[in-house]
This record gives sequence, structure tokens and C-alpha cells, in this order.
Amino acid sequence: MPVYEYLCDACGPFTDMRPMAECDEPQVCPQCQDMAPRVILTAPAFACMPAERRTAHATNERSRHAPQTVAEYKAKHGPGCGCCGPKKSPRLMTKSKSGAKGFPTARPWMISH
Repeated sequence: MPVYEYLCDACGPFTDMRPMAECDEPQVCPQCQDMAPRVILTAPAFACMPAERRTAHATNERSRHAPQTVAEYKAKHGPGCGCCGPKKSPRLMTKSKSGAKGFPTARPWMISH
């Protein structure tokens, strides 16, 4: 359930969790028991949100109203695009004093060329 903000004339602001169906209805103040109207006192915390999450929210909001067309998708992602898939971690490599490469994570029974 979402958390909504209310403002009591006598006691000040308070928050309460309510079903979305009751979001516009006044809420009883927990201190003085008077009815308090719903208000919006704080802005959504999008500025403090990581860039990846902000991008995901923007993508979800856009796709709800105007889905991306195939042409827009192809313009962004060409054949063999690796930007959306899982990223491979770079292979661990060591070098000896003579300049020979070594791969400590490789299978020891394999002979390199």
C-alpha cells in the first residue's frame, strides 16, 4: 500500500498507509482524532535515485503510453548489440618478467597455442 501525507490543522503533518482506492479521502489524525485532508508536502525522490533506476522509470512510463517502434529499436540497437545483455567480465591475465602471458583462471589441463 502507498504512503500518503495528511495535514491536520491542530497537530500538523502526518503520513499513513492506505489503499489507493481511498487516496483522496480524508484521514483521522492519530493525535487529536480530527479529519485531516490529504496534501502533497514532499516531492518524489527522483533526484537522489541512481541513474539506472531513473532511466528504467522513464522507459516504463514511456512504454505505458507510447511503445517503442521496431524502427526506433533498430536505430538504437544494431545487429549483435551487446549493450542490453549481460556484460562479460574481462579475463584475468598475468605477465611474467619475460613477457609471457598467463591465465590463472584457465583450465590447467588445456594447452594454449
